[in-house]
Amino acid sequence: MRELLLCPPDHYGIEYEINPWMSRARGADTPLVKAQWKGLFDALSKLDTKVHLIPGKERLPDMVFTANAGLTVGRRFIPSNFRHQERAGEAPLFAKWMEEHGYEIVWLPENLYFEGEGDALFGGDALFCGYKFRTDINSHRAVADLLGCLVISVELVDPRFYHIDTCFCPLPDGGAMWFPAAFDEYGQRAIRDRLQNLIDVPEEEAAGFCCNAVVLDRDIVLPDGAKTVIRQLSDRGYTCHPLPMSEFLKAGGACKCLTMHMPQRERAC
Repeated sequence: MRELLLCPPDHYGIEYEINPWMSRARGADTPLVKAQWKGLFDALSKLDTKVHLIPGKERLPDMVFTANAGLTVGRRFIPSNFRHQERAGEAPLFAKWMEEHGYEIVWLPENLYFEGEGDALFGGDALFCGYKFRTDINSHRAVADLLGCLVISVELVDPRFYHIDTCFCPLPDGGAMWFPAAFDEYGQRAIRDRLQNLIDVPEEEAAGFCCNAVVLDRDIVLPDGAKTVIRQLSDRGYTCHPLPMSEFLKAGGACKCLTMHMPQRERAC
């Protein structure tokens, strides 16, 4: 059974602007926020998963995006070092919760920005790490040394896709769905060289964050509206569970952003 960490959206809202999606003039609809989050919680709970909940905190509206809490491999948890001060207060809360639940906490040096699963996803035999907008490329070497695994650094070039999990989703068949234009030329080559059977996502569906999906074996929970991608995934034998995510897209997040794996992998390699 897979274990996931979610945070109820009790304190979620658009209180600042730290990515192109966020606008304080376009606030979230609170009843709809709660309904959409519950839809995600219910969908995940039905897919042979154990869902853990960490309580949110006032003035930390983005704590709901638990994917950015850190990276968990086995029983080790590497907390995030957030680039933006608005989110820095989340890190010690996540670290404390993970420690209380039996995980070894391994901090990166404070000067290395790293934003957890948001910028670190295992695909095939490698850990793909995004950098530029939130995560510092120098943190990738530190993560590789800690985990003893191959890390492939890929540069993100479109500010709409500021974390790798907004535009890249590895699949258990050794492939991935991705939006190639979110990466620089080297990053595109690196992904194509390491992964087979890639699904190139149309820009319109990529902008709806269809790559921001939770993959649980052959089940994929993703934002609704991605008809082309869902058809291709279904043809490959995956069962898709599309959900409305409009209120979280206003903050630049969706299904995967709201979910952290415990762990993402049992072993790094």
